Amino acid sequence: MRGLPAVHRLLGEPAVAAYGVLLGGGTLTRVARGVLEAERARVRSEGGEPAPYEELVARLLTRLAGEESAGLVAVVNAAGVLVHTNLGRAPLAAEALEEIVRIGAGYSNVEFDLCEGVRGSRYERVNALLREVTGAEDAVVVNNNAAAVLLVLDTFAKGREVVVARSQLVEIGGGFRIPDVLRKSGCTLVEVGATNKTYLADYARALTPETALLLRCHTSNYRIEGFTREVEAGELAALGRRVGLPVVEDLGSGTLVDLTRYGLPHEPTVQQVVEAGVDLVTFSGDKLLGGPQAGIVVGRRALVSRLRANPLLRALRVDKLTLAALAATLRLYVQPDALERIPLYHLLARPVERIEALLEGVRARLAGRVAADLQVEASLAFVGGGSLPTATIRSHALVVHPHTYDAETLARRLRESRPAIVGRLEGNAVLLDGRALRDEDVETIHDALARLLG
Repeated sequence: MRGLPAVHRLLGEPAVAAYGVLLGGGTLTRVARGVLEAERARVRSEGGEPAPYEELVARLLTRLAGEESAGLVAVVNAAGVLVHTNLGRAPLAAEALEEIVRIGAGYSNVEFDLCEGVRGSRYERVNALLREVTGAEDAVVVNNNAAAVLLVLDTFAKGREVVVARSQLVEIGGGFRIPDVLRKSGCTLVEVGATNKTYLADYARALTPETALLLRCHTSNYRIEGFTREVEAGELAALGRRVGLPVVEDLGSGTLVDLTRYGLPHEPTVQQVVEAGVDLVTFSGDKLLGGPQAGIVVGRRALVSRLRANPLLRALRVDKLTLAALAATLRLYVQPDALERIPLYHLLARPVERIEALLEGVRARLAGRVAADLQVEASLAFVGGGSLPTATIRSHALVVHPHTYDAETLARRLRESRPAIVGRLEGNAVLLDGRALRDEDVETIHDALARLLG
């Protein structure tokens, strides 16, 4: 039909060709022919002229995105959230990626003792690093922090009571709540204190012969301010020792460094909680630690040994690639001046002037060449990942006001680009925040805007 482009012309579009690496040329050709056939059938049925070429390309990109949806897609994070839960949380250090390739490409001694020639422990190598970094006596690693909490509760409190402050009954992502995790573990929740104030005496009064442990949940994803009081970790640990009950703290995001050096509010570190005398501490591997998804438990050796003896551990265990990436990340914590080789801390440390200069370079190169008004403006970024909910980080954003279509359409087309680009919508503008951008991401943004708005 006259007016419809040839298949090869559609396949020659850079945004379309980018899908070829993942989907293959055969799939691209099949989907492109499908778009043209559908438009041909529409014209025959309804009459009129075929859709404009740009519209056909947009339809093809939408269909290709659907074809690709079963797999993961690389994303440029211009949303201004460093530990973006929906975008994979913390990016991995180069050392972790290299270790994944090195170990994953062949066989490894994941559960083999090379000295004795017998079966070994998959946890020992990473546990040694965790002991060194946190100061804890022992450690165990499972597949995420919720699993770590589940393992602790199943091991020590199944069928018994767990005492938790009412102000710490947190809900994490996806609607999962601490009370639900407790019930699923077969525990009975005993709430103490008021929403805004909890005293040590509240815990002491709640103790019964059925009490199995005392649980603290760090409220990393919200803050209660004003007329408040909470029991510190050291106070609760002392009570636990006095009555012979283990004290467990779920730190959630679980930082290993003092975040105030990056201009952020103080967050208790894992080391501080261990030093305060808490018996077991659970935290995530892929948030403020900057490693792979994992749930980490550190604490007293006798208690960790009981966790290892729980058959549930086998269902929650991590694979060799997670162990490799986690060990490589932890090694950066024990090397002087290596912390900012972890991408999260490199991005946190980047001067705001550097961010402004990178985005200003994009704006200057596109000015007068695209159908949009472009400005670089000061913005505020966030740590994300359920941590530091009230803290903001100074940043800059490239603000794009498109002329030829609305901002929502531009945002969608940026998401359909490959790599996908995720920004923020504000009014009729797309904001592309620079705080979480790598240097190479800036070129990706430039090329996508030049193609979509040129």
